[in-house]
Amino acid sequence: MAEDQTDNPAHAAPVRLAFSVSYLGSRFFGSQMQAASRTVEGEFVAACRRLSLFDDWRKAGFLFAGRTDRGVHARGQVAAFTTAEPERAIQTINTRLPPDCWCTGYAEVSPTFHPRYDALSRTYRYYFSDPPADIASMDCASARFVGNHNFSNFARVGDKNPYRMVLSAGVREEGGFVFFEVTAESFLWHQVRSMASALLLVGRKNAPADSIPLLLEAPAKRPLQPAPAEGLILWKTDVGIEWVPLPARERSTKFMDHLCCHHALMEKVCRTLNAP
Repeated sequence: MAEDQTDNPAHAAPVRLAFSVSYLGSRFFGSQMQAASRTVEGEFVAACRRLSLFDDWRKAGFLFAGRTDRGVHARGQVAAFTTAEPERAIQTINTRLPPDCWCTGYAEVSPTFHPRYDALSRTYRYYFSDPPADIASMDCASARFVGNHNFSNFARVGDKNPYRMVLSAGVREEGGFVFFEVTAESFLWHQVRSMASALLLVGRKNAPADSIPLLLEAPAKRPLQPAPAEGLILWKTDVGIEWVPLPARERSTKFMDHLCCHHALMEKVCRTLNAP
């Protein structure tokens, strides 16, 4: 009798999965795969291979929604790949990822799903290390970014189209920290960090709020120096997916709690040593 292939796992139809991914970027050399450096994509692919979810990441259509630079963090990155072992992927992917990278949700998607090209928008948050003096002026200035503008002064453009559509922008305060949040259809390299630099000049009263439209209208000037990477978080990538939550990962939670305690201790030590 011929074998019934529908009941044979070896002949299971491949399924394309998407995952919502978070990571602390401090110890990664960016998100994009590199041969000799630790990257988020590299760790993700290694975890998938250890679980036998796929052998060749290219054939599996493994993709991230976007690239983040060295030191940049993510709360809403999106990864996707095709596998014949979807249940194993869902149940065990977090067991093989390092503690500074974890998945928070998953979804089964169409075979043609592309997390980069299917993204409707991306949202970033930039947290400033020193609270600027004039938050209201920063918020007012940030509104000037909304719309379709030439961001040559705010990015490394190269041969790319310098125009980007910004959907919303604002500056807020949260827990003693000031952050800049911006949503756009897409971003140029260093764009958000350079926008944050411009707003910081406004907040420190080193530039007027109307300096933003001047920079957008006169793209021949020298690009701004980007703010440090450590304050930037890829907050959300909207790909039109309703995520199925994954359980909190104890290993990552403990790792992050330990870091919080360590940095709180070092803050106390530094303030004590710096006291008169």
